[in-house]
Amino acid sequence: MSTLIDVAEGASDSERQHRTPLLPHPSSPSPPPPDPRDEAAPEIAPETPPGDDDDDGRGARSPSSDRRLASLDVFRGLTVALMILVDDAGGAFPAINHSPWFGVTLADFVMPFFLFGVGVSVGLVFKKISSKPLATRKVIIRTLRLFLLGLLLQGGYFHGRNQLTYGVDVGKIRWLGVLQRISIGYFLASISEIWLVSNISVDSTLAFLRKYYIQWTMAILLCALYMGMVYGLYIPDWEYQAVGMSFSSNQSSLQNVYCKTRGSLEPPCNAVGFVDRYLLGENHLYQCPVYRRSKECSVNSPDYGPLPPNSPGWCLAPFDPEGVLSSLMAAVTCFVGLQYGHILVHVKSHGQRMLFWSMLSLPLLLSGYVLEILGIPLCKPLYTPSYMCITSGVSGLVLTVVFYLVDVKHWRMPTVFLQWMGMNALIIFALAACELFPAAMQGFYWRSPENNLVDIAERLLQGAFHSKKWGTLVFVMLEILFWGCVAGFLHMKRLYVRL
Repeated sequence: MSTLIDVAEGASDSERQHRTPLLPHPSSPSPPPPDPRDEAAPEIAPETPPGDDDDDGRGARSPSSDRRLASLDVFRGLTVALMILVDDAGGAFPAINHSPWFGVTLADFVMPFFLFGVGVSVGLVFKKISSKPLATRKVIIRTLRLFLLGLLLQGGYFHGRNQLTYGVDVGKIRWLGVLQRISIGYFLASISEIWLVSNISVDSTLAFLRKYYIQWTMAILLCALYMGMVYGLYIPDWEYQAVGMSFSSNQSSLQNVYCKTRGSLEPPCNAVGFVDRYLLGENHLYQCPVYRRSKECSVNSPDYGPLPPNSPGWCLAPFDPEGVLSSLMAAVTCFVGLQYGHILVHVKSHGQRMLFWSMLSLPLLLSGYVLEILGIPLCKPLYTPSYMCITSGVSGLVLTVVFYLVDVKHWRMPTVFLQWMGMNALIIFALAACELFPAAMQGFYWRSPENNLVDIAERLLQGAFHSKKWGTLVFVMLEILFWGCVAGFLHMKRLYVRL
């Protein structure tokens, strides 16, 4: 679920000298010499492999020649660790799993954290561009690579843990997913940073606003487009082919969903699902949406379970939480992250950076709560504006705290595992979150598929703690530690998987 991926490369030392502080030194008309400790890291992805080109056409520098913003790596690694935790322990602890529809849980912060990190990285990379067409071409290529990788990993070809099979019916490929959503946000944020930034120097807060106001305008337009379609589109009645879990056992049956409404945010009759069914087709959507864990659709709510008696007909309907319309709204989170990256570029003082970040984060949180009071609920599957504001505000505050601990107080050792994971987040996402590694390990078993190393280790821990719930949690924590060690080994060998 980039910062999940390396979407940014570094800039040269000469470019860093062009940075102008947002607040000039009060006793001098010219900015003071920068303190090396205050230097903002030029890229989000540590250790760019030598010989790779960066986005604006300059050759990439070797890893040792570029300063790193360690806190940004830790933020990314924290997000990856959180993703593993909620994915693998969410079944044992439904309270941290994704909310069945309205509301926000711990798992619902993972995607916004990734999108926010993408925006920060883009803001750092494109501070000075020598060739806009070349930078645009490389952004397009990287976007396509990321989208296609997401299609491979989450399109249905790999069946994940406990499924010793692979392959997908091309008529049922899931077109959109986590990496595809990130690619959309990355593309829109990067194009806006390349083409929509005013060519003026930043020597005051007003100049900062003038330089980037077009990006804010674009973000507002995306919000307006989303709101217009969500509350303006008429949703007719529709039908789908229900398979499994009940309605008629494993047999397929045609289910009718009655809507004939406008402006609904409920699971069966919202514009987000309507647009996806119209553009992508129901066979290409996510077939096990979170509302199957709601009280209307599960006797084990907030966990998955059998359908309760007299459950509504839409319970088995497909719905994609990374759909077209919601991904446009999710891209606004990247635009928010952009501004945090801009503050890193233009503000030299650590204290002023944290002050400006806090001044941006708190109004976002307040706006989210106000929107919820006004009737726009928090909903991750729809990516509502209230959800976007609150999760973006929390992302900013978390980055501020991590920045203070790691880059100001230099608490590096307690966070080194997270930093390593942040440096190689893409490979961990593919192997752990997409379950390629545990599925491969389960392929080696003794006499019965259940007797594999992964399941045996988890059962042993559950037995040792006399609790399936707490044994699973310990197993997941050890899994996170394992991937931290793998990332540390790759770091020592200077191996970094990137697009």
